[in-house]
Amino acid sequence: MTFTLSKPASQPAVSKSSSTEYASLKQEVKVTFNYDVHFTRDLFNPDNPLLAQVLLATGEGTKKAIAFVDSGLPQQTEILAQIQAYSKCHSYALNLKPGSTLIAGGEAAKNNPQLVENLQKLISDAELCRHSYVIAVGGGAMLDLVGYAAATAHRGIRLIRVPTTVLGQCDSGVGVKNGINAFGKKNFLGTFAPPTLVLNDANFLTTLDDRNWRSGIAEAVKVALIKDAAFFDFIANHTEALVNRDLDTMQQIVYRCAKLHLDHIAGGDPFEMGSSRPLDFGHWAAHRIEYLSNYRLYHGEAVAIGICLDSTYSYLSGLITKQELNEILNLFKALGFRLYDAELSSHFTSPEHSRSLFRGLSEFQEHLGGELTLMLLATIGQGLEVHQVDLDKYRLAIMMLKEADL
Repeated sequence: MTFTLSKPASQPAVSKSSSTEYASLKQEVKVTFNYDVHFTRDLFNPDNPLLAQVLLATGEGTKKAIAFVDSGLPQQTEILAQIQAYSKCHSYALNLKPGSTLIAGGEAAKNNPQLVENLQKLISDAELCRHSYVIAVGGGAMLDLVGYAAATAHRGIRLIRVPTTVLGQCDSGVGVKNGINAFGKKNFLGTFAPPTLVLNDANFLTTLDDRNWRSGIAEAVKVALIKDAAFFDFIANHTEALVNRDLDTMQQIVYRCAKLHLDHIAGGDPFEMGSSRPLDFGHWAAHRIEYLSNYRLYHGEAVAIGICLDSTYSYLSGLITKQELNEILNLFKALGFRLYDAELSSHFTSPEHSRSLFRGLSEFQEHLGGELTLMLLATIGQGLEVHQVDLDKYRLAIMMLKEADL
């Protein structure tokens, strides 16, 4: 960290006409964040040393921690008991404090600010410090909620994420953001706060119902479409295995998708100081229809529809071919996704209506800051940013998706 005292060229060091002194302090701060993503099975089995090993790797002795488990998980009470048993077995590394408990998950939980205060109270009661740990075990929404509470307690307590869904393990769980919904806007309140560790346990994926299993694949298709054509082909060539819930295939997809996300975070603008957010391809519409559906749609289901919408718009704009569009739509169909939802057509002739899909464009711009920046497709595997859109083309794209979804 360096400080420099300098005088602006246009101003003297001391004004002759007054006692005001002109000066400036220039500062540049560079902060390095390191966090590893580990892939394992049966994480909380006392015979699995991974968690204890990574905690000891910091060289700071036994770590105080509190654990929060998503109440929507199958066998959630057993998972909490397993964590407590693991702590007793590996007490040289982990000291689990009283207060570990079940926490509501699902997108609806992010609409309740009281839950954040409840979590912060539990962290306070456990007397955790900034060198302590919060262990969050759950789906993407629950990780967002707990991550926000951890990031704002003591201005940041170390967070260990244990994502339990496909979406969490390949996308949101390996990212640097957290947040809750407010004022009718998704993730309006939040921080950029990288986790200390991410521990992906493949066993959790076997407990998912078919809808949650499928939902997370949409994020893998998204990153493949904008960054990796070969990955798109891999997904397309393994749709049958995915539909049949082949765990080995899913693990390959989770690993590759997570790596693409980490490469993007490390190579660009991780805290989104600019106006570009390529990993949110399809998300302006996805976030809006999630809200309009009162979260009837899962995030991945809304993302699939949003991707199909922006892909169709890319075709209508002459950016991708009809064959490429058909490949995209057919892939989502083969995976079992819907291409259209009635919320897409909600007041689409009145963009300023409070329930219009197109309100999502202004909300998306507000969330990013600066000029409107949307990611479209130049081809499968390559994104293209645009700053203006044609609502009539979007209306046509919606009608095309409605017909294709029949």
